[in-house]
Amino acid sequence: MPERNLNFDKVENRRNTRSLKYDFAVKRGKPEDVLPLWVADMDFKTSSYIEDALVERAREAIFGYSDVQSEYHEIVNSWMIKHHNWNTKEEWLIKTPGVVFALAMAVKAYTNIGDKILVQYPRYYPFSETIEDNGRRVVSSDLYLGEDNRYHIDFEDFESKIRDNNIKLFFLCNPHNPVGRVWTREELTRIGDICVKYGVTVVSDEIHSDFVFKGEHTVFANIKKEFEDITITCTSPSKTFNLASMLISNIFIANDNLRYRFKREVDAAGISQLSVLGLVATEAAYSQGEEWYQAVKNYIGENIEYTRKFVQENLPCVSMIDTEGTYLLWLDFRGTEISAHDLNDRIINEAKLWLDDGRIFGSQGEGFQRINVACPRVILEEALNRIKNVLYYDSYVI
Repeated sequence: MPERNLNFDKVENRRNTRSLKYDFAVKRGKPEDVLPLWVADMDFKTSSYIEDALVERAREAIFGYSDVQSEYHEIVNSWMIKHHNWNTKEEWLIKTPGVVFALAMAVKAYTNIGDKILVQYPRYYPFSETIEDNGRRVVSSDLYLGEDNRYHIDFEDFESKIRDNNIKLFFLCNPHNPVGRVWTREELTRIGDICVKYGVTVVSDEIHSDFVFKGEHTVFANIKKEFEDITITCTSPSKTFNLASMLISNIFIANDNLRYRFKREVDAAGISQLSVLGLVATEAAYSQGEEWYQAVKNYIGENIEYTRKFVQENLPCVSMIDTEGTYLLWLDFRGTEISAHDLNDRIINEAKLWLDDGRIFGSQGEGFQRINVACPRVILEEALNRIKNVLYYDSYVI
């Protein structure tokens, strides 16, 4: 049966579907009629093979405790080999109800209350939340924006922050959310060598690894055996196949001791079996979703290019940071000289757009906005034109 859900131009009505993205604007302090391009899910139907697999399983109408057979790992591993040249082992795998949950388990497993954990600002905001909510402290080795319109790592600062703060755990984001960098093998090797030198465990969030548009995704744990031995690799089909509500992530830990400590915290949190629908969706995605994945990746790539051209031609004093990975674009409004507060107010209350205010990613995000372009082109066009209309009149910033 051919793949059916390939019309990404079709606007799906997501209102009144219990959608966090569309149905909770007022509860979150936004206008009822706001157009949402914020949280990282897509406005596309997932692969019809996943749809069919879920319908078939639902028709069994028995939802008792469920788990996976060994074929589950074989299916997931086949995807990793094909797309990331990474061959995993079944004993490495621990399934969790999400990557953010896994971050919290890592904090508990590898640090004590009061310890400092390293991140890189601007950072995905749950990084800090899982650290601070568990009584630990955040230390940042800030990324810097280079003349090439890409963010970079200050390796001297990275090492000094580890050394001076007795860091034992580092959260790596690759591809990086929100700045869209796909770290090179050379950059990751420099990071890894520093972490090995100081005995730092690395939680590598690679949830966006299937959306790389420039360069190539490198699995951090796959670079050297020494890196494999210190790494918790977080993956999930949720971003790739629009399955966030299925609550399924695949966490790979090669080191026996690290895996034991992580699993102990998962058990202590009361997690044993996960949703059978999440397991079914994962198997269908990785075994039958290739055509859909390639098509949606191509469509999103065209949306990224459309946005780049639109910003360049229509939004003076605004720039789009060069995007190498993810479907989340990082827009720099600082050249407009509009304050971050006023910018956010205009976007929400005048343009009636719900983007992610850069400030939620840390102080380094002030003057930026993150926009999700995994949507039909007509929605993206509307959103960008709304920004243009509230910021400009006769090409002058107002």
